[in-house]
This record gives sequence, structure tokens and C-alpha cells, in this order.
Amino acid sequence: MADHQKIHPVGHDVEAPPATPTAPLVPRGVSKSDQGDPAVAGHYPPFKRTIPVMHSKPPKRRSCCCKCLCWTISLLLLLVILIAAAVGIMFLVFRPKLPKFSVDKLEITQFNLNNNDDTLNATFDVTITATNPNKRIGIYYEGGSQISGWYQSTQLCEGALPKFYQGHKNTTVLDLALTGQTQNATGLINALSQQRQETGNIPLGLKVKQPVKIKLGSLKLFTVKFRVRCTLIVDNLAANNQITISSSSCKFRLRL
Repeated sequence: MADHQKIHPVGHDVEAPPATPTAPLVPRGVSKSDQGDPAVAGHYPPFKRTIPVMHSKPPKRRSCCCKCLCWTISLLLLLVILIAAAVGIMFLVFRPKLPKFSVDKLEITQFNLNNNDDTLNATFDVTITATNPNKRIGIYYEGGSQISGWYQSTQLCEGALPKFYQGHKNTTVLDLALTGQTQNATGLINALSQQRQETGNIPLGLKVKQPVKIKLGSLKLFTVKFRVRCTLIVDNLAANNQITISSSSCKFRLRL
């Protein structure tokens, strides 16, 4: 009876250790993570920060006024450069030189005080030499000139230069008559006498204002003004007496 008894394997061994499950931990269709199931492990995929794209601002368009101003300044600079270049070329070609003046002679035909009205009447005859040292430049002496004689800050007499044209390398001698009256002249006469007694001479001044036009070749330019200041040292101012000029110097200036 016992020999015919068969032993059949039992489907579950109670004493055997539990078998390792072979089923996958991650369901199908779900991406596998090294850290396990994010829902179970409490981890979320890292947050990717999006950096906004910075676009440069388009340049501002210049206004019409700004463009016009820039063009105007550019044209003015160009004009100044052209004028400077033209002046430089003319200077190199014509080599301009200032005219020269000298006072060669002084005669006093009248210099007396009228005691009735305290007026000084003066008449000076002056000889001036004007020299144009330029080889290619002529000078037109225009009307409206003035020449005056001074003692310190008191004007004694005045006159004018004649109109004439002075050519290249030309020297012109001018005989000019200057006349004038000075009011309240008693103090002036006393000052002149004291000056002569102390120093033996009398300083006088001549001022010339002369409008001229410059001729470059055949081109006649616009009018400019000459200003000449001459300083004279004379021995006396007696009328109808020989006047000796001990020194004479003239300074020349040009004004537009």
C-alpha cells in the first residue's frame, strides 16, 4: 500500500524564501528614470529656465532739422577752407606789403591865441611821403580820408588826403594843409610853453584815416581802411618860423 503511494510536488513551498518579482517596476509606455518612479520618490524633473532674448533698440532716426544743421555746418567749414586756401594762394603770388608813411616837413603858418574868445587858430603845412613797396599791387586812395594834428589829447587841426592811384613800387609826396580852432585854449598855450621850457621840444601826433581799394593785377577789391599814427618831436610851434623835426616815426594798421 505504501509502495504504491506517489509523491506529487507541491505548487508552493512554504519554507522557501520569497521569490524575486520579475515584473518591471516601471509600467510600459513610461520613460525609465534612474531615480525610480518620480511620484514614489518625491522627485520632479529639473526646471529649465528660459532666458528671454534681448533685442537691441533700433537707432533713432535723425530729424530733418538736425540733418539741415549738420549740412549747414559742413558747408560753412568747406567755405572757410576754400577762402583760406584762396587767401594763401594770393599771398604766395602777390606777396603783399603794407605801405609806408613818413613826415618829412612841417611848417606853421598860423598859431595864435585870440584873447577875445580864448580861441587858438592853427594852420599846419605838412609834407608826407607815401610809398607803395608792392610789385604787383596797386592802391586806390579813395575820398573820405582824414588827417589830424594833436598835442597829447587835444586836436589842433585837421585836413584830408587827395584821391589818387598809387602804382607798383611808387612813391608819392603829398603837401597837405591842416587847419583848426581850439576853444578855451589858454591852458593849452601854457602847457606848450612849459613843455618847451622843461624839455626843449614839443611832442606832436598825426593821425590818418584813409579808405583805399586794393588792385591785384586787373582785379579791384573791396574798400578797406588804413590807419596811420605818426609821432613827431619838434623844437617849437611858433608861426612863420623854421620848425625842426628831430624825430619822426609812423605806425601803419589795416582795418576791414
